[in-house]
Order: sequence, then C-alpha cells, then structure tokens
Amino acid sequence: MITIVLAVSLPVAGILGYALRAYFGKIKLNSAEARSHRIVQDALKEAENKRKELLIEAKDQLLKEKNLLEKEMRERRQELQGVEKRLFQKEETIDTKLDDIQKQEKVLEVREQEAREKEDELRSEFENHRKELERIAGMTADEAKDVLLKNVENETKLDISKMINKIEEEARRTADKKAKELIVSALQRNASEYTSENTVTTVSLPSDEMKGRIIGREGRNIRTLENLTGVDMIIDDTPEVVVISGFDPVRREIARLSLERLIQNGRIHPARIEEVVERVTKEIEETMLEEGEKAAYSLGIPGLHKDALYNIGKLKFRTSYGQDVLAHSIEVANLAGIMASEMKLDVQLAKRAGLLHDIGKGNLVEGEGAHAIVGSEMAKKFGESDKCVNAIASHHNDRDPETFEAVLVQVADAISASRPGARRESLDTYLKRLENIEKIAQDFKGVEKTFAIQAGRELRVMVDNTLVNDEKAEIMARDIAKRIETELKYPGIVRVTVIRETRIIDYAR
Repeated sequence: MITIVLAVSLPVAGILGYALRAYFGKIKLNSAEARSHRIVQDALKEAENKRKELLIEAKDQLLKEKNLLEKEMRERRQELQGVEKRLFQKEETIDTKLDDIQKQEKVLEVREQEAREKEDELRSEFENHRKELERIAGMTADEAKDVLLKNVENETKLDISKMINKIEEEARRTADKKAKELIVSALQRNASEYTSENTVTTVSLPSDEMKGRIIGREGRNIRTLENLTGVDMIIDDTPEVVVISGFDPVRREIARLSLERLIQNGRIHPARIEEVVERVTKEIEETMLEEGEKAAYSLGIPGLHKDALYNIGKLKFRTSYGQDVLAHSIEVANLAGIMASEMKLDVQLAKRAGLLHDIGKGNLVEGEGAHAIVGSEMAKKFGESDKCVNAIASHHNDRDPETFEAVLVQVADAISASRPGARRESLDTYLKRLENIEKIAQDFKGVEKTFAIQAGRELRVMVDNTLVNDEKAEIMARDIAKRIETELKYPGIVRVTVIRETRIIDYAR
C-alpha cells in the first residue's frame, strides 16, 4: 500500500508542483510587465522634459548668437560707412589735383612752345655769329677746331713730357742709386789691368848682322818661317828690330818665340826652323790649356770640358779693340758673379757664362761677326746647360736673354768693355760713330748745328730760337736720345744737350 500510495502520490505531487510553479510564474510575469511599462512611461516623460529643456536652451543660445551677429553687422556697417566717406574725400582730393595738373600741363605746353621759339631764335643767332666769326677769322669751324685740337695736343704733349720727366727722375734716383751701388761694389771687388795690344809684334836683335841670317840665302829662311807660322816678317832699315805682322795673335806668338829661340841658338836654316816652330806650337797649345785651367781655377768654376778650357786659353793671345780677351772674360765673370751674389741669383751660372761668353772669338779668323752664336754652339757641344748657352748667345742681343743671369753677363760685358783704358777704337770707326750721332740730330726741324764731344759721350745741339721754344727743346732732346738708342750701338751713355739761345740786339744812335 505504501508503495502504491507512494507511486500514486509522487506523480500527483509532481504535477501539482508544476502547476503551482506555472501559476506563480505567471503572476510574477504580469508584475514585471507592469513594472516595465511603468519604467518606460517614466523614461518617456523624463525624455520629454529633457527635450523641452534642451529646446529652451537652444533657443536661448540662438537668441544670444543672433544678438551678437546683429551687433557685429552694425559695427561692420559703420566701418563701411567710414571707408566710403574717406574714399569719397580722396576722390574729391584727386579730382582737385587732376585739375591742378591739367592747369600745369597747359602752362608747360605754353612754356615749351616759348622755349622752342627761343631755341630757334638762338640757333639762328648762333649761326649768324659763327658765320661772322668765320668771316673775321678767315677760317671755317672745322679749321678752327683743327687748330684748337692741335694746340690742345701740343699742350698735352708738353704736360706728358713734364710728367714723364718727373716720373723718370724719381725712378732714376732710386734705380740709379741701387745700380751704381751694385756696379761700384762689383768694380771695387774686381782688379783688372789695362791692355794695349795690337796686330804687330817686334823682336829685338843683338845686332844688324842677324838680319841677314834671318833672311837666309835667297830669302829661304824667312820664307820658311813665314810659311810655317802664317805671318809676315818685316825687316827694314829699323836698327836691330824685326817686325812680325799678322792678324792671328796665336800665330804671331809662335813666330815670335820661334824667332827668339833661333836667334838665341844661332843656327838658322829651314830644317832647324821647322823643328823649332813645331816645338813652339806644341808649347803654345799646352800653354793655352794651362791658361784655361788657371782661369777656371781662379774663378772657382769646376767641370769645364777640356776643349772648353783649351779655347778659353786661346783667348789669351786674342785682342779686341786692343783689349786682352781672356782678361776681359775673367773680368766679366768676376763682375757677373759679384752682381749675381748681391742679387741672390745663381753665382756659378753667371761666372760660367761670363767666362765663356767670348769663347767664339778664338775660332774666328777676322772680325767679330756673330761670335756670340759661334760661342753658344761651341758651349752646347761642350755640354753646357741651356741657360749658359742662352747667356752666351744673348750677350750682344743676337738672341733674347731668358734669365736674369744672361742680363748680368750683358751688363758685365758692357762695364768691362767701356771702362777707361779697356779698349782702343780704330780712328775710322770712331769718326763714323761721331758722324752718325751728329747726323741723327740734324734730321730734326729747327736744328742749326750739332757737335759730338767727349769722344761721342755728349751731343750738343744748337737750335733756332724762333722755331724751337723751351717746351719743344725739351721734347726734342728726348726724341733725339730715343733715336740714338734705337739706331746706334755705342759703349756707355750719350748725353744729349739742346741749347736754345736768345739774342736781343739794339743800337744807340
């Protein structure tokens, strides 16, 4: 029973419990719906209230902004009114100024018209005056312009000449002082001898009987001696003297020594003459080499070729205008070296080129010719440097100097050649040089007389005072000096003196 009851009651209880749960759940659902509806209603009311509040606030804000915008519009309108007022005032001012400008333009047009009329009137008057002046002066405007330009040109030349003289004088003071100091220093430190060589040599005889022995039977001795040495022997009435004549100084020296030894020995015949001449020739060649070595050693010039030393020594027996060429070359080397040392240049190059500068003279039979070119070619064969070769070739301006040392060799050569007593010039050459100096000055207009004085170192020019005034005399002196510089070759300097004399003569009656 209990099991049955339990079996029946359990399902009933379950059904009953389910029904109760369903009932109570429905009640709760209804209650929740009611609450939710109420919440929704409250939310709607609250939202409506909030919307109204926001709408009111928006209206207030809109009203405020509207008021602000209206205020700003009013202010802008006032500003625009002010700008319009100012623009109107400016327009009035501009109109007033335009009226004034138009009035001024009209006044200017009137004045321009008056000015054009006056200009035409002045031009016409100027033309009349010009024609009147041309009629009075007897020349056209172009001719007067040419005269004026010529006068201005002459005045300008004078001013330029004065300026050039001033500049040259200032430059000369400094340059001459420095050059003189340099040259004087070089000359003081160099000792040179004065020479007096010529183309003849004399040999003293112990007696006049020796003349016959020298001539020999039918003149065979003297002919043999002349043929072997290449000189002329003059035996005349001059007591106890034989004159040896020949252009080549080496041959003259060989003939002199040979003749002296033959006279000393006393045996004079063709075979003996040949023996003596051959021996003396070898000795002279050795002497030339020794002289070359001695010159190089005294100057401190190392490394010279043997043939160069031989040709340098040959210059000992060579003279130029009476000047010993070897002594001259040593002197030039010393002067060039001293000046190069003072000027911080290459002393060795200056000495080397100075010693070798006349080496070409030893190979020339007669005249000086282009000995500078010959010497430069010889130096090149002896292995000398290009600078040394150029200095040798350019010392007489046969080539353009390429170094300062080459210019120093030119200067040293001129100093050595032009110092007092260094050279003797032939009479014909001397007279020709003076004649050429005077002839140059005679080509100038207004020159009456010319005198070359002081061995051609000064030219005095006498001019016509009616044709040459003081200014023209100054210009003439400069022009003459320039022509002498460009057209003539001369040692030292030539002073040009233009003399203008004014003589006033009157008579007491």
